[in-house]
Amino acid sequence: MNPSTIKHNRENCYDRIFKAVSEARHPEPPPEGLFQPTAVIALFSFDPEASLLFIQKADTKGYPWANQMAFPGGHYDPDDVTRMETALRELSEETSIERDNVEVIGSLGHFQTINNKDIEAFAGFWNREGNILYDAEEISRVFQIPLKTLMITHLSKSYHQDRPDIYSLTYPYEDVVIWGVTAKIVYHLIQILL
Repeated sequence: MNPSTIKHNRENCYDRIFKAVSEARHPEPPPEGLFQPTAVIALFSFDPEASLLFIQKADTKGYPWANQMAFPGGHYDPDDVTRMETALRELSEETSIERDNVEVIGSLGHFQTINNKDIEAFAGFWNREGNILYDAEEISRVFQIPLKTLMITHLSKSYHQDRPDIYSLTYPYEDVVIWGVTAKIVYHLIQILL
């Protein structure tokens, strides 16, 4: 594929993602005070195809999220002006990707966990500047999964026709499985892109 074709495909994908996130209806926040506020960011990059960045939590004994796949993010801090600030701060802390290298598209809405967290998910683009660095005591891996691969899984499991329950909603990739609230966010993201 020649460079101009790659650039054209990247621009089309960028425009499609931007439009879908900006124009879609997203899950509303729950009533205030019922859940602990947290935030994550679904970060796209292009090399040359669109991919999403994920972290795999460390395999730490007693850690409730050991080995789970997640988007970078964490708990809202009172010093954070907004939950978007939370997502960007946590992204920097967890991966060393600085906010200057991220274009935030907007919110994907609110997703609740079984342990009383309300996650506001954001979507953004990473320009691939800087090196990814992480604390191995908290994170075992940072990697990117091609968006096309996630969409093929979504379609092959017929998720676009019939929303599965939380226990059936999974996105396997190589030696890992995206499940739980992260799978709910991926599901919503792919549905709005379709």
